[in-house]
Amino acid sequence: MSIQVYGIPNCGTCKKAFQWLQDSAVTYEFINTKEQPPTRETIQSWVAALGFKPMRNTSGQSYRALGDDKNNWTSEQWVEAFAKDAMLLKRPLFVKDGTAVLVGFKEDAIREKLGFSTS
Repeated sequence: MSIQVYGIPNCGTCKKAFQWLQDSAVTYEFINTKEQPPTRETIQSWVAALGFKPMRNTSGQSYRALGDDKNNWTSEQWVEAFAKDAMLLKRPLFVKDGTAVLVGFKEDAIREKLGFSTS
């Protein structure tokens, strides 16, 4: 099983996820989206798997700066926006075996999506 975690190192939610992954002895590759922004094609595959709504970092300055018309954007418009500014992406984003499976961090959800038992 191959796991990539996309995010930024100083994100509080990412730090919680990293700690959980380490405590659970899960091997993963971290990709810093500030230093290595994902390609448009990669983002498009994530949106196809997860939808654009859960991928939006609605608490960030980049999101607030977009204006109200963002509420009517299509999936394609969001792909373009994510590709131009990776800070619009909610963090962390988990990719398992090449497919985006989860965005954000909740222990129960990560156990399920990464295939770990809850017992």
